[in-house]
Amino acid sequence: MASLELRNVQKTYGNAKVETLKNIALKIDAGEFLIFVGPSGCGKSTLMNCIAGLENITGGEILVDGEDISQASPKDRDIAMVFQSYALYPTMSVRDNIAFGLKMRKVPAAQIEEEVARVAKLLQIEALLERKPSQLSGGQQQRVAMGRALARRPKIYLFDEPLSNLDAKLRVEMRTEIKLMHQRLKTTTVYVTHDQIEAMTLGDKVAVMKDGIVQQFGTPHEIYNDPANQFVASFIGSPPMNFVPVRLRQQSGRWVAVLNSDQASCEIPLALPADEQWHARDVILGIRPEQIGLADGTGNGCSLRCQIEVVEPTGPDTLVFFSLNEVKASCRLAPDQAPRAGETLELQFDPHKVLLFDAHTGERLDQRAARAAGSGRLGVIEALPNGRTPGERGVPYSGRERSGIAR
Repeated sequence: MASLELRNVQKTYGNAKVETLKNIALKIDAGEFLIFVGPSGCGKSTLMNCIAGLENITGGEILVDGEDISQASPKDRDIAMVFQSYALYPTMSVRDNIAFGLKMRKVPAAQIEEEVARVAKLLQIEALLERKPSQLSGGQQQRVAMGRALARRPKIYLFDEPLSNLDAKLRVEMRTEIKLMHQRLKTTTVYVTHDQIEAMTLGDKVAVMKDGIVQQFGTPHEIYNDPANQFVASFIGSPPMNFVPVRLRQQSGRWVAVLNSDQASCEIPLALPADEQWHARDVILGIRPEQIGLADGTGNGCSLRCQIEVVEPTGPDTLVFFSLNEVKASCRLAPDQAPRAGETLELQFDPHKVLLFDAHTGERLDQRAARAAGSGRLGVIEALPNGRTPGERGVPYSGRERSGIAR
């Protein structure tokens, strides 16, 4: 096990004016499981290749246990990588594929046999050792690729989208296998994926990337409940967070958010400083589907009558779609609470769960307000004119300290 630190890592290809990686800075302790997650082209696989030594960085440092390995060759970094395509030798048996790296390092034959047996038992592939890769299923090939990495006992394991070639059922099974393996071995692991479910379920720490920038770095709980900006809030969560365009203005010394359906309206109180020029900003109000429920009649929170437009049963719950401020929104209900399309429901919104974003930059506004005096008065928000769309540009986030308020 080893710690891993990235200090302002940069990567530029040739004479390109745009950096592929822009000052990536984060650190994980020995034994932690780090996930890089983001859309295609965000730079996560490039960053993985730089850690492995398959690509050179153009700035910054990569440290393992405090030692700079940025200029070391791949074979000298003591890092093992599991590729998306498995990269198994088709003419070799499973046994020989697992043992290949050890043979290249001239490990004694008895020790190689011992390591192969250990890994095969750990991954439950003992019965497959004499088979060729062509005789294995996708999940079995993935286990062999993992076994080849495990046999080396490196300081750090790298996984580059290892489950993307598997069907949905097998992905769930292998995700559990990887989680169990990490719990048993406590190995330092870096894992790249575009699947936010994998990121949330596997990682001790998650780095959300976009355009070569780490938008936010933290635990899965922090990433989900306290996103740094609108991009993170939209990328993490399924179904995604609801984003409702609104404009702020002050009235009677209080700030409230006005939500309109096609049948009624309600006001959500917001803790914002009264001395800021909130009325001049175009704002996006965000709330997750599971934070909207059926009104319980207690009067807590904001309740609003909404006409249901679409109902999507998923099995364990039901997604219900309706309109807020002339944009589509959804909530998650239990199957026995599910309405029919066209019916009207009284829905309740928790004011403590509402997030606010700048419509042009995606910046979290309520985080900044919370870092201020913390005693602002409340005010009024009204809907933007129809047709306004939220900005999607992420705000760079260093990850060295986490800003925001606990929710």
